[in-house]
Amino acid sequence: MKEKEKAQCDLALFGALGDLAQRKLFPALYQLERAGLLHGKLRLLGLAREGLDASGFRGRLLEGLRTHVRKAEQDEAVIERFLSKVDYLGMDFSDQESYQRLAAWRQSSAVPLIVYMATPPAIYGMIGERLSSAGCVDAETRVVVEKPIGHDLASSEEINDQLAAYFRESQLFRIDHYLGKETVQNLIALRFANNLFASQWDQDHISHVEVTVAEKIGIEGRWGYFDKAGQLRDMVQNHLLQLLCLIAMDPPADLSSDSIRDEKVKVLKALRPITPDMMESHLVRGQYTAGSSDGQAVPGYLEEEGANAGSPTETFVALKAEIANWRWSGVPFYLRTGKRLPEKLSQIIIHFKPAPHYIFDPDQKHLANNKLIIRLQPDEGISLQVLTKAQGLDKGMRLRQGPLQLNFSEAFNASRVPDAYERLLWEVMKGNQYLFVRRDEVEYAWRWVDRVIAGWQELGSPPKRYAAGTWGPVASIAMITRDGRSWYEDA
Repeated sequence: MKEKEKAQCDLALFGALGDLAQRKLFPALYQLERAGLLHGKLRLLGLAREGLDASGFRGRLLEGLRTHVRKAEQDEAVIERFLSKVDYLGMDFSDQESYQRLAAWRQSSAVPLIVYMATPPAIYGMIGERLSSAGCVDAETRVVVEKPIGHDLASSEEINDQLAAYFRESQLFRIDHYLGKETVQNLIALRFANNLFASQWDQDHISHVEVTVAEKIGIEGRWGYFDKAGQLRDMVQNHLLQLLCLIAMDPPADLSSDSIRDEKVKVLKALRPITPDMMESHLVRGQYTAGSSDGQAVPGYLEEEGANAGSPTETFVALKAEIANWRWSGVPFYLRTGKRLPEKLSQIIIHFKPAPHYIFDPDQKHLANNKLIIRLQPDEGISLQVLTKAQGLDKGMRLRQGPLQLNFSEAFNASRVPDAYERLLWEVMKGNQYLFVRRDEVEYAWRWVDRVIAGWQELGSPPKRYAAGTWGPVASIAMITRDGRSWYEDA
């Protein structure tokens, strides 16, 4: 790419010594440099409380790159070039005078400033106010903030109001890293560029949809945050509802950011509330107990370091969501996410209805529905399960189920699939918002989730137990079995 075609900007990263910055953001920026996508004059400023000089920060950053970038992708010349773009400013984020030093760093620059707040959401507004008072904000400033924003609708509105006092909506880039995954973006292309799927994507042809985001890990030292949030707030409101919107939305008028986000909001507005009388049939909350992972004994949630032995916080959620509109009436969306499950897995499974008349072996009728499997991790790709005749003279018209499969790294001869943060940071630099979440999306999602939480609090039942290393409480199997279906791994 020619230098003049690259996006030139300054990037100030608050929380530059935090886990997110060191594990994800700086490695993603390094990969953009390695791919030749960063402008030669781009400047990166790390901001954190620790009193380092620029050289000391670059040393810490180098350690992080050595740890979080695969050895085969570590190019010494690229690392040196990347680190030469990096500066550092130690500061107390609440100290107004410190922001004058940031303003001085920006004084001679005429390119847009990107502010990435890799900090707790509670201080987004304070940082915005200090930046504005120091004269660091103008019409071209872009601000990146991490979800989840708030812990309920009221706190979300408060944080968004604070941001709105200093930045227009067009300046705000709310990150959901799932939206940066190649497969999630391909979901839009798959649905709307291929009439094979576009013409079948409704209640006449799809029986049900599964969305599973499974984690093998437990709390991993995040007890203080996670116990206040729980799996519903942390994962369902934050990630799974975004995936549901992309699966269920109507075709946008074009690929502009607001056209896509308008359609996602329509899905959120059409979500049928899970009322208290529906709790038993539409929702399962779980909490893991001691078990095993990869053959090693692991503690239960209440036995983790720093745990509150009486905590009712859920580490697993399975729910049945329904969308009250013409396209999806009668089609259940089964969403499931949890910690300490058997494997790390994120996938969407679209179950198509069988043909209206079945003419093959009766004992194979259970195979008769096609499935589209969209894998987000660990290996991104798309697989369409179809039925063909089993090979062999003695097989008659026996059927076999097999995949028409697209593995991204193999199909496109790619040595690696870009990390989601690489795509998202690149889009911020170009000023494109279509992979980012608008304020009304966040608030409609919280509105729905808040009603779910209020319902289970009214019910008052504790989360059901499941052993670490299993697929969650037995009740989650019962929930889908009552509808005559099963989770994909049990089929």
